[in-house]
Amino acid sequence: MYTNDFEYYRAESVDAAIELLIDHDGAELVAGSHGLLPRMRTGEETPPVLVDISAVDEISGIENSSDELSVGALATHAEIASSETVRKHASALSVAASNVGDRQVRNGGTIGGNLAHGDARTDLPASVLALGGSLSARGPDGERLIAADDLFCGHFETSVDNHEVLTELLIPIDDNVSSAYIKHRNPRSGYPLVGVAVGVRTADDSIEEARVAATGSMSRPMRLQSVEDELEGAVPEEETVVTAANQAGETIDETDLRPDVQTSPAYCNHLLSVYTERALRRALDVSES
Repeated sequence: MYTNDFEYYRAESVDAAIELLIDHDGAELVAGSHGLLPRMRTGEETPPVLVDISAVDEISGIENSSDELSVGALATHAEIASSETVRKHASALSVAASNVGDRQVRNGGTIGGNLAHGDARTDLPASVLALGGSLSARGPDGERLIAADDLFCGHFETSVDNHEVLTELLIPIDDNVSSAYIKHRNPRSGYPLVGVAVGVRTADDSIEEARVAATGSMSRPMRLQSVEDELEGAVPEEETVVTAANQAGETIDETDLRPDVQTSPAYCNHLLSVYTERALRRALDVSES
C-alpha cells in the first residue's frame, strides 16, 4: 500500500523542528520512522507533514554522571543494546532494546520515537517505567521533565504535546538497584504479548523499593502495583517471588486489555504471572527450587 501525499522538511536543530511543528498543523516528527511509516502505509495515520530530526546531533549519544544516565532521544535500539554503560546501570533497558523488532529496526529505530509514539505493544516502555525514568521534552515554552509514570496515556497516546520534541531519557543510577526484562514474544509480529520489567532496590537483605511494569496486550504500559506492594519490605527469596508474581493479574482487568484475537484476558493474566515471576527471579537472582 502507498501513503497519502505529504510534505517533508528536514530540521537541523531541535528549535527548528519546534518551529516547523508550530507552522504546520498535524505535522509529525520522524527519525527512524519504524513506528510511523508502516501505519502511514496502511492508512492508520495520515500526517500532512513530516519533520525529519534524524540529523539533529544535539539529542544523540549516551552519557552518564555519578547519579544519572542520559540517553539521547536519537540513540538507536542497537546503540542502547550494545552500550556497556546502559548494560551496567540499566540492564532492563539494555535487554528490552535488544528485543525490539529485527536487526533493521534496531539499527534504525530510536528510543525517543519509540516512547513518543506511544505504541503500547513495544518492549521499551516497561523497562523505562521499572527503572523510574523521566523524559526531557522541549517545546515553545521551554524544557520540561515528564516522569515515565505520566507518559503513557493509552495505545498511541502520550503526554508529549503536539509541538514538543523529546530530547533525552534520564535514568537514576543506583548501585543498589538491579533490573531485568523478559517477554513472551508474539510469534507473528515479534511484539510482546506480555513483557515484564523489574527494578528493585535492596538493602540489609530486604527489598527496599520495587518497580514492576508490564507492556504488550495491555491498553497502555503500566506498573503492577499489587506486585510492588507484595515485594517491598520482603526478603528476596523463593516464597517472596512466587507470592508477588501471583499478584500480577490482580492489577489488570478487562478494561486494561486491548482486543486481541491471539490472546484472551485469562491467558494474558496467566502470562503476566509467569513472566513476572521470571523477571523477578532474574532481577533478584533467585533460582527456582
